[in-house]
Amino acid sequence: MTILNSLAGLYERLAADETAPAVGFSRENISYAVVLSPAGEVVDVQDIRDTSAGKPRPSRRDVPRAVIRVGQPLPNFLWDKTTFALGAGTREPVLVEREHAAFKDFHRQLLATCEDQGARAFLRFLNRWRAADFEELRYAEDMRDANVVFRIDGAGLEFLHKRPFVRDIWLKNLEQGEKGLCLVTGERAAIARLHPPVKGVTGGQPSGTRMVSFDKDAFKSFGKERGTNAPVSERAAFSYTAALNTLLERDSRRRIRIGDATTVFWAEAAGGEGHAAAAEDLFSLIVEPPTDEEETVKVADRLAAVAEGRPLAAVIPEVDEDTRFCVLGLAPNAARVSIRFWHRNTIGELARRIAEHWRDLRLEPAPWRTPPAAWRLLRETAAQGKAQNIPPTLGGALMRAILGGGRYPRSLLAAIVGRMRADKHVTGRRAAICKACLARDHRLGLGEEEVPVSLSREEVNPAYRLGRLFAVYESVQRAALPGVNATIKDRYFGAASATPASVFPLLERNSAHHLASLRKGERGGLAHWFDREIDEILAGMGTEFPRSLRLEDQGRFAIGYHHQRETKRKDDREDDGSGASAIESDAPSLFDEEDQP
Repeated sequence: MTILNSLAGLYERLAADETAPAVGFSRENISYAVVLSPAGEVVDVQDIRDTSAGKPRPSRRDVPRAVIRVGQPLPNFLWDKTTFALGAGTREPVLVEREHAAFKDFHRQLLATCEDQGARAFLRFLNRWRAADFEELRYAEDMRDANVVFRIDGAGLEFLHKRPFVRDIWLKNLEQGEKGLCLVTGERAAIARLHPPVKGVTGGQPSGTRMVSFDKDAFKSFGKERGTNAPVSERAAFSYTAALNTLLERDSRRRIRIGDATTVFWAEAAGGEGHAAAAEDLFSLIVEPPTDEEETVKVADRLAAVAEGRPLAAVIPEVDEDTRFCVLGLAPNAARVSIRFWHRNTIGELARRIAEHWRDLRLEPAPWRTPPAAWRLLRETAAQGKAQNIPPTLGGALMRAILGGGRYPRSLLAAIVGRMRADKHVTGRRAAICKACLARDHRLGLGEEEVPVSLSREEVNPAYRLGRLFAVYESVQRAALPGVNATIKDRYFGAASATPASVFPLLERNSAHHLASLRKGERGGLAHWFDREIDEILAGMGTEFPRSLRLEDQGRFAIGYHHQRETKRKDDREDDGSGASAIESDAPSLFDEEDQP
């Protein structure tokens, strides 16, 4: 099933509960309502902006579908900016006059045969209105260039465009055009020459961009123009864009940001609206676990059960595992929306894939209370942790790997290793990403060695042991030089993880001096513990340090460093004169400051 077909099907569900606008309508920002008398006089202007957030802002209203202006002054039906509707705006007077004239001509032609009293009143308004009258209106200064709609005095709060006869005229107008076979529905109907814009993609044009368009001669075939190159009916084009725009709305719960991709998701409601909503709530929960502590406690057991791979029916009975589920990643482009990824599967299979992802990420001690969302992992690859610095296309590649169960992108491991070398900061999340990349490769038969989840003293991989050794050398330095501002990690981590032979001999000599200093003081027991730890690590290695480490081994180096630094070894805490409390007080904290959950 194609993306457009699935979105068109979703529209029927959204329209049924009035979540999406009706056919032929779109949800636009409207600020004011102009009230007309039956004689066509302006009797009032009403401020219908949304004030729920304090500062007034345009309210979202269902109005006749917005026109697509391609260098032409095309008016909207019974609503528009004041330049079109009232002949007043901030543009050049000649342009404003032309746009207002187009507004009048369009409505006189479309409503000429309409017998609705509201439509007749609107035509009288067009005949008697003068642009100079605008300055006498209430809110004149505030409403300039704002979108306005119309009401008839005495007809209640109903807008003119929602009156039945007026609505029918508008829908019949949309059916005009060249007929053809729709590639989405398979029906013969009027073909959309231009598809409605998609709005809400982060970083995209405020006016919206299109998912389907043909604006260059190279995109055309057999002399066909614009939308006729890939015929989609007016109704299908409206349906898929209306559904997508609803998913992309600011307060939508079916929208998340993953890298440069704005990601939307929805269930196909074959099993009923209840199953679809429950599946969407579950997916929202597992792709972006809560960060609020109270909410985390509520869902921790469910997330843990999903991570363990237990059947969804046993964890969340209201979710039908066989509900079909769609995930779509969109990114902005100059001319049209770019599809970063598209995945369609059952919610049960998606949950299993995400559980595999969490198991691949698993690291002890865990640097989180609940598994991190994908966007949090991506931010670990970015300079200064800023979303705009995430490598382009990495978000889409990561999501394809998570949802499809394939190999993580090679660029993810390269980006994480590069970021650790650049800023000398090894967080729990970064180590977990390295571990996930290596663990998945091993599970898929693409990697040679298994990766330990927690500190493994039996692990013989040289890179892993070198990471552990580097962590011990750093702890020795901290113990010998309390309060030191910069440690060996800040100066040597990049070189140590890439070219060990060039750095470790120096670190070894410096560590020997620091240990000698500790033995002379009151911390001889701690020095003895460090000696044992260093001997144990070196005993499992060769006589020479490797000259270089490949990318995968640089990831293992980071994992070993994290394990050694963060794990508290209860079996090695013996009171040797300095006391176990002394060793504990010198041990690093479980989390770096920025990793505190």
